[in-house]
Amino acid sequence: MTDFAELIPDSEDAAPIVDERSTARRIALQALYEIDLAHHPVGEVLAMHLQAQSPTRKVARYVQELVHGVLENRTDLDDAIRRYAPEWPLEQIAIIDRNILRIAIYEFAVRARTPVGVAIDEAVELAKLFGADGASSFVNGVLGTVADDQEWLQKIRQVESSDNGDQTTT
Repeated sequence: MTDFAELIPDSEDAAPIVDERSTARRIALQALYEIDLAHHPVGEVLAMHLQAQSPTRKVARYVQELVHGVLENRTDLDDAIRRYAPEWPLEQIAIIDRNILRIAIYEFAVRARTPVGVAIDEAVELAKLFGADGASSFVNGVLGTVADDQEWLQKIRQVESSDNGDQTTT
């Protein structure tokens, strides 16, 4: 379906995947990259990546949650990126970095079930593996700034809680 190169880092430089959520984040990043770059249909992209990688059911569910969650909240996520990286127009941020930021902000701010430090560490690792030189510092800086704004975090969590009809805890 696609001629895009796989987002698989060189084996020498690849950090070992330590858990299922790390695996899910890598697959979700690959899917979001393709969706963002080529505008392929979400269902087809997910099916292709899940079939190619053959993850466990638990990983597949988390991949789907991340991809759909990022896409459903893309406006809020992109607004956060614009707000906390004002010197970088969203369209000028590399597609891979933009999606790494979206995943992390979704996980710790919108979904609010992943500890901030874990989401940031995972995002920095993804940026080291897949981003250009300096991407990991950029990602770390933006996410650290987002995490420091408790007022914004509380606001976005309240919006998510009211959208889901439940109370999300931090």
